[in-house]
Amino acid sequence: MPDRRDLLRRCCPQARIRIRICTRTRGPPLRSGVMLTVNHLVTSGTFSLDGGTWDVDNNVWVLGDDTECVVIDAPHDADAILAAVASRRLTAILCTHAHDDHIDAAAALAEATDAPIWLHPADRELWDQTYPDRAPDRDLADRQTITVAGAELTVLHTPGHSRGAVCFHVPGQGWLFSGDTLFAGGPGATGRSFSDFGTIIDSIRDRLLVIDPDTIVHTGHGPDTTIGAERPHLQEWIARGH
Repeated sequence: MPDRRDLLRRCCPQARIRIRICTRTRGPPLRSGVMLTVNHLVTSGTFSLDGGTWDVDNNVWVLGDDTECVVIDAPHDADAILAAVASRRLTAILCTHAHDDHIDAAAALAEATDAPIWLHPADRELWDQTYPDRAPDRDLADRQTITVAGAELTVLHTPGHSRGAVCFHVPGQGWLFSGDTLFAGGPGATGRSFSDFGTIIDSIRDRLLVIDPDTIVHTGHGPDTTIGAERPHLQEWIARGH
């Protein structure tokens, strides 16, 4: 069995530059006895909006078991994400939002795997800036559940960073995939089009900080955090503003 990093390098010759991390986390066994895992890799590329372009590193999360999985965000490098999926069946490409640095490999990944792309419809205008001729396949909705490998992901609509931003909560594992809504140290940026600081604060306060404080927050960029680590700082963020 080849080492996973070797596999990434073969599938993606530029991996030394573009692939920073590939790790696997196992959660507690489900009631079915299945062990759910999260593969984490980081891809690098650019983010463009409102006439500017910035270099960015993005987290990619591959959640499932040994036979099937979902991808949460598909940035920059479809080949690298395919390597992390490996021989598993990819059942869905779940978009936390439609900024181009979170979706620019989604169409290629969908074409390679026949997996549907899911996006909240409030982000369609952003999506169309990247894919004017290719619609998402399915709509995400607040409180919807998506099942993979026997585990349920609950969709939480958390607008603010963008109008259709969502998080994916896996309460049975104590995991939250927050996209760019919540980071270690505060909320996502709200200084560009389609964003609003008051809205993201409402989303974080009312939808995320009420979750179990031990919940691990897997973010769209940068390191993990927990709900408990972030909860005491809400008023600081409000005072700081965007």
